[in-house]
Amino acid sequence: MHIHITARHLKMTGAIHSYVADKISHLEHVTDQIMGAHIVLWHDETTTPSKAFTVKVHLAIPGPDIFGESAEPDLYAAVDKVIDKLANQLRKHKSNAVKKKRHDLQRKREREKRFGK
Repeated sequence: MHIHITARHLKMTGAIHSYVADKISHLEHVTDQIMGAHIVLWHDETTTPSKAFTVKVHLAIPGPDIFGESAEPDLYAAVDKVIDKLANQLRKHKSNAVKKKRHDLQRKREREKRFGK
């Protein structure tokens, strides 16, 4: 998976980069279909302190891409929250794909049973 991290109004340190890359790589445990991830980290001093850090993530997967965004007073908390959101979306995407595959297989079996091959 290709990971691209961009920092806006924030100094990108090695600790931040490794933390974000490690958290994003944990998403591969949910599904191995992630082709790439683009992460944007924002620090906005003009907003309320409860939303000082914003993290936006775009995951490229086969089919429609997955997006997530979170704003928190702490950068690491925002990263954790957006990773949880993305993991839930990936699980939902994966279960819908499995459900569709099972449904199609069941319809095919019923058709063969009814009409023969």
